[in-house]
Amino acid sequence: MFSQDLAHLAQQIVATASARGLMLATAESCTGGLVSAAITAIPGSSAVLDRGFVTYSNEAKAEMLGVSLESLSAHGAVSQAVALAMAEGAVAHSRASVSVSVTGVAGPGGGSADKPVGLVHFAACGPQGVVHRVERFGDLGRDGIRQASVRVALEMLADRLA
Repeated sequence: MFSQDLAHLAQQIVATASARGLMLATAESCTGGLVSAAITAIPGSSAVLDRGFVTYSNEAKAEMLGVSLESLSAHGAVSQAVALAMAEGAVAHSRASVSVSVTGVAGPGGGSADKPVGLVHFAACGPQGVVHRVERFGDLGRDGIRQASVRVALEMLADRLA
């Protein structure tokens, strides 16, 4: 289902989280659960993945993760502020101590001059704090943007566990 390198990265995440006794959570918008799917493809993932939040709508981001409606209104769903709030909310609303979030414009529509197709914001939260990353993948096509986003999210999760 996932490429060998993504499977290897997910396997590394499961092994590291397991060895450290850490629980994980994901908060996903444009990837629609693909990050948690990559993790759950690994045997033993049930010991480390507490839950995955698929929060496609603004209402879901607010209700499930506690993202403020003010932040969503002021910055938009595809923003640093919302990615950070999603990652922090995933930890606050789960048994996890480490999380990753993804929010972006996968296309083919929905882009604008300020937020073009391929713009994706990520955040990862862990005991050492929360970090943000933004990628401008360009118009790789919907599947390409989503796959590239899974890779970045897994890399960030692995970094938070390191």
